[in-house]
Amino acid sequence: MMTSLSKSLLAAAVALAALLAADATVETTCKAAAGADARVDYGFCVSELSRHRDSPGADAWGLAKVAANLGFNNAGGAVRDADALLARPPGAGADDAKKRAALGQCRRLYFDMELSFAGAYDEINARDYAAGKEMAAEAAALARRCDDVFAEVGVPSPLARRGEYAGQIGVVCVAITDLIK
Repeated sequence: MMTSLSKSLLAAAVALAALLAADATVETTCKAAAGADARVDYGFCVSELSRHRDSPGADAWGLAKVAANLGFNNAGGAVRDADALLARPPGAGADDAKKRAALGQCRRLYFDMELSFAGAYDEINARDYAAGKEMAAEAAALARRCDDVFAEVGVPSPLARRGEYAGQIGVVCVAITDLIK
């Protein structure tokens, strides 16, 4: 006969095994994605996908959607960051005017990126993998365009980290989608 303590320990062991299996799924999928596409950063893939609530127990299809969702969230954060920076009073000088103009352009690009990642999620969810990959790749390209806008005016981008993340998660999304059978 099992005691209450035995039942609790058994339940904890089962929960731990399930958690470890879920982590192994993320790790296995990220390893396969990195093996198939040299642009995939395995550590980034595991770190980011493991944090999402939908990752435990997800297969490649679910993890591709997680990657698209993470890209969507990052793009939305970039739009909010740009809005906050643009809401500040303008500074003096040509550099500030250039930065504000570039930031306005990038805000629009990140809004479009948000839509692209949302579209990638929807297409992958509908199992139209080619369309989903195309939209995720488009989202990553929009991040590069924002970087180019700031480079053209010779001002460092305050959204550079957002752009780097978008590029990486877009590559992860495409690579994992390629793994789906």
